[in-house]
Amino acid sequence: MSRVIVIVGFGPGTATAMAERFGAEGFSVALIARNEERLAAGVSTLRAGGITAFAFPADAGDPTSIRAAIKSIRSQMGSITVLHWNAYGGLDVGDLLTADPVALRGVFDVVVFGLLAATDEARSDLKGSDGGAILVSNGGFGEASSEMDEAATNLHAMGIALASAAKDKLAGLLAQRLKGEGIYVGEIMTFGTIKGTPSDNPSSVDPAIIANKFWEMYQSRSQTRATIRQ
Repeated sequence: MSRVIVIVGFGPGTATAMAERFGAEGFSVALIARNEERLAAGVSTLRAGGITAFAFPADAGDPTSIRAAIKSIRSQMGSITVLHWNAYGGLDVGDLLTADPVALRGVFDVVVFGLLAATDEARSDLKGSDGGAILVSNGGFGEASSEMDEAATNLHAMGIALASAAKDKLAGLLAQRLKGEGIYVGEIMTFGTIKGTPSDNPSSVDPAIIANKFWEMYQSRSQTRATIRQ
């Protein structure tokens, strides 16, 4: 049976590049997102390229929803080998001091509680497989530096900065916690916008570079964190 990669937070940019890169290596691809039209289009494109792909609509910020999707993937596609977390939270929180408390809690629903639920649900598969791994996409606003703090504040992106910082710490903690079970955890923090996304610009990062780096990290299983800069 083919190895399976689950991509949570499917959309243009990194997630699409990951589906293509791992699919080219023989992985079957399970796509998770809330937007069913986007999922259907993604599956169609991947299949046209000879990649086995299926869609599983779910909310990355709802632990019950994400657990149900993981169970459906296992039932339909078999044991999971790689979990790629590309879901982002905090996009609707510009200023932490004026944010709606519900929106602020939502920052952690996606990047902490959702990722933990997915990890727990897929964990038995990941530790029982040859090459079990969790790969985490992140953004440069999560860097612990005054420069990034200033940029996030000035750009009214404090929510995504908080989410990215939480995701970075969680990735590191999971790497330490799960290494004894043979599960590799790797994170890439990308500084800058990504081609193919709504924020695309002439200097944006090619998502294929990110996907290729993830593949390299997955193969070597020795580097927990990497950065890619615009």
